[in-house]
Parts: sequence; C-alpha cells; structure tokens
Amino acid sequence: QVQLVESGGGLAQAGGSLRLSCAASGRTFSSNAMGWFRQAPGKEREFVASIHWSGGSTLSAASVKGRFTISRDNNKNTVDLQMNSLKPEDTAVYYCAAATGPVATEYLIDYDYWGQGTQVTVSS
Repeated sequence: QVQLVESGGGLAQAGGSLRLSCAASGRTFSSNAMGWFRQAPGKEREFVASIHWSGGSTLSAASVKGRFTISRDNNKNTVDLQMNSLKPEDTAVYYCAAATGPVATEYLIDYDYWGQGTQVTVSS
C-alpha cells in the first residue's frame, strides 16, 4: 500500500520557522516530482512548492518564494519543506503529494498520491 505521511506541523509564532517532512512508503518516488500544497479553512487547496525528480529544479508559489524551501532525499524516499519567516496567512493544513511525472509542477491534476496532511498554525 502506497502511503505519504507528513510530519512536523504545529504551532509557530509569526517570524518563526517550521520544517515539514514527508515519508513515502510502499513504492519509491525517486523518478517522480514531489510537491507540497496547503488548504486553509474555507479556501481551495493551493500550490506551495514542487521539486524535480532529481532535486535539480524547484518551483515555488509567489506567496512563499524566498521563505520556503523544498528539498528531497531519494535515498530515504523523503521530501521536506523548510518554512521560515512564517506569517499568520501561512496557517493551513499542508499536504505532501507525488506527481505522475518527473518534472516539478504546480497543478493539482498532475499529482496522484496524497498524504493526509499536517496542520500548521502561525500566531501573530
């Protein structure tokens, strides 16, 4: 059974940092792009960041560029999201996802495996 399990969410103050991790099991995703999305209450799920299968290229949403960094370790089958300079508007459930192809992508339709999500709450 393929699973993506997120960890590292929690409560942070504005200006603080959190690091999310996603561990994949059941199959390897070393040939697939991976991504992070988030969904705030009452809002659509939105793209945060994505990373190429090799880790050599990334995409980030404008709202997090310069503050969030996505990385991966194909040997460990993991993908991380380092979040710095957090803002209250970053509060959301964060989801890890595996894309069907190797190229980083911001489109939900390109992802076919999803984790259950981890809550991130940023207080002002």
